[in-house]
Amino acid sequence: MLDINTGEKVREGSIYGQITSLGHEQLVICYDEPTGLKAIIGIHNTVLGPALGGTRMWNYGSEEEAITDVLRLSRGMTFKAAISGLNLGGGKAVIIGDPKLKNEAFLRRFGRFVDSLGGRYITAEDVNMKTSDMEYIAMETKYVTGLPEVRGGGGDPSPVTAYGTYLGMKSAAKKAFGSDSLEGKRILVQGIGQVGKYLVSHLTKENAEVFITDIYEDKVIEIAKATGATAIDPNMVYDFDMDIYSPCALGATINDDTIDRLKCSVIAGGANNQLKDEEKHGKILLEKGIIYAPDFLINSGGLINVCAEFMGGYNRESTYKHAEKIYDITTSILDKSAVENIPSQQAAIEMAWNRIEAMGRVKLPY
Repeated sequence: MLDINTGEKVREGSIYGQITSLGHEQLVICYDEPTGLKAIIGIHNTVLGPALGGTRMWNYGSEEEAITDVLRLSRGMTFKAAISGLNLGGGKAVIIGDPKLKNEAFLRRFGRFVDSLGGRYITAEDVNMKTSDMEYIAMETKYVTGLPEVRGGGGDPSPVTAYGTYLGMKSAAKKAFGSDSLEGKRILVQGIGQVGKYLVSHLTKENAEVFITDIYEDKVIEIAKATGATAIDPNMVYDFDMDIYSPCALGATINDDTIDRLKCSVIAGGANNQLKDEEKHGKILLEKGIIYAPDFLINSGGLINVCAEFMGGYNRESTYKHAEKIYDITTSILDKSAVENIPSQQAAIEMAWNRIEAMGRVKLPY
């Protein structure tokens, strides 16, 4: 990669190197000293439409870590929108810091940064952000979705995300076991936040043997009591004997340290960027015969939900109908993976890019 101004090679680990290698259009650094706001907005691709993606607040270990996260997440949103048939591009925002820092001024200031982009980026909720936070952001910009139902929004998108993840898991199970029934299957759900807890509900209703884990012990106890799921120690996850591993917390849990320890036939979860190294770890899963349901595909229900809200005339029933397509798309991707002997993540990315390129040509002038 060469710098167009100097003609010199762009350093691979640099910010420009990362942007170039992942194909981003824009990276926006936001800082407000009075409120302490430190945010980064990544806009990956806007061929299909404005970039829509949630805002995540996390106490990152470094600014470099936050940049890497927002770049990977925004790229995933491009593929998520494209493969779901939505006319949206891919974007994401991360706010650096303890979620306890949030207050009205903090969130409204972030809303002003979003508004300054003139609609190129539309925000919504993500990790450590709530529909009530979106209300404050909406005081400063119209480019926000995921508002509470009492405010005319679609409410919490997590149930739709969980439903799509559940359907993608069933499709993957059919590929691995010959039937999409999850009854009796040993399924480990790692991370029982909003998406995880709704997913556990679907699984227990189908009489799967569900195991749950989370870094927050009180959550585990609560969900175990409510659903009958069995709690396990977080340190047991990667050596646990299971049929299906469902990562629903943060990403990169499938990595050099864990991949050879996993004892499962299927991986299907709601977390983003589950493969730490997309190409390397996707190939290893293929070689090991583990069926991997591409994360950005099966967790796209939340995006489908907030997109429906932003476009106006939100209807929960039609949103779930759209999310039901995740089952058939997952089946198509897994079939493509098997026939072409390529990782399922690669197959899904190819399908997403094909739509982006086709629609890009449609928009060309006569």
